[in-house]
Amino acid sequence: MGVLSKSPKDMDSCIDACVKCARACEECFTACLEEQDLKARDKCVKVLNDCAEICLQSVQYMARNSNFSKAICGLCAQICDICAKECEAFKDDHCQECAKICRQCAEECRKMAQ
Repeated sequence: MGVLSKSPKDMDSCIDACVKCARACEECFTACLEEQDLKARDKCVKVLNDCAEICLQSVQYMARNSNFSKAICGLCAQICDICAKECEAFKDDHCQECAKICRQCAEECRKMAQ
């Protein structure tokens, strides 16, 4: 539900998914920094940052009902899919959970982008 009474309501599910995904990516990034195989996670930690950033940008665009919301959500879906794939390569719980959340966000963003 939008914060203000005149906020568009059709974006709420995507906004919620993007906020959750950004948080998951930030938490996963922090957890990855503590893993023994950090060097092997180089690409993963970089894409975690990209994913968190694009998710938060998507929230901002949707919150202001920007004409570019669909385009940025489309890009967000692509980055979330890439992030999920990177996280899935690591078997620890935080990466597996993050991948699942990224996939859910990508699905919501694809709906928005249509």
